[in-house]
Amino acid sequence: MGIRRCAVAGAFYPAEASQLLQVLDLFFQKERSHNISAFGIVSPHAGYIYSGVTAACAFNAIPEDFDGTFVVIGPSHRGSETCISVDNWETPIGTLIPDQDFLDALKIPSDSFSHRNEHSLEVQMPFIQYRYPNARIAPIMMGNQNERSSLSLSGKILSAVKDTERNVKIIASSDFSHYVPKEKAVRDDGYAIMALQSLNVPLFYHRIREKNLSVCGYGPISTMVHVAKELGATEGKLLQYATSGEVTNEFSEVVGYAAIAVV
Repeated sequence: MGIRRCAVAGAFYPAEASQLLQVLDLFFQKERSHNISAFGIVSPHAGYIYSGVTAACAFNAIPEDFDGTFVVIGPSHRGSETCISVDNWETPIGTLIPDQDFLDALKIPSDSFSHRNEHSLEVQMPFIQYRYPNARIAPIMMGNQNERSSLSLSGKILSAVKDTERNVKIIASSDFSHYVPKEKAVRDDGYAIMALQSLNVPLFYHRIREKNLSVCGYGPISTMVHVAKELGATEGKLLQYATSGEVTNEFSEVVGYAAIAVV
């Protein structure tokens, strides 16, 4: 077992521990608990200046005393195959420990090299380290994101849950529309999110294809919903929606971010 070093600290989030803690403190002060306990969440993975508050909003749907296993699923932005990481994950505020028994039970190949520079998972880790210091992680990078792959991956996760009897929460790492006018982002993302509110994964895929949406983590989202439904979830709740335009004041090309809790 090795150490997965920070790759985007200093770019996506502060690399210095005290600065990162200050930023996370501020995010969670702004976003109070929702008084719900989600089976899974959708959390964005952009730079914290753009999407950090929305990510904190998503994590607030999971109680602070959770000490089980976070199954963190992120898309590969470099075309890697679906793989797990069995390494300890470094953050500027501590190291996250993998749940080795759960990872073994997944029966998915491990690939430390492919995980080395992928930000979709890394950006979630400081939130987990900060808010859930006793939790463990099972990082999964998803390659093929089609519906069949989503069903296959969700089946492996559910089988691992059964075999290990772990208490799990599923984190789907995803941004929504990329580099479109704000009006289009709000309209198109809302159209896709409505399918998630009823946990209708086939409809979610249909609407992504219909509108040619640029949701980068639609596979992780769908996988999370499949698992959460089997664990007892009945609905998806949109907790917050924002765009990069609120930060940049540039609304002709924005990226959309959503905090969604599946409960």
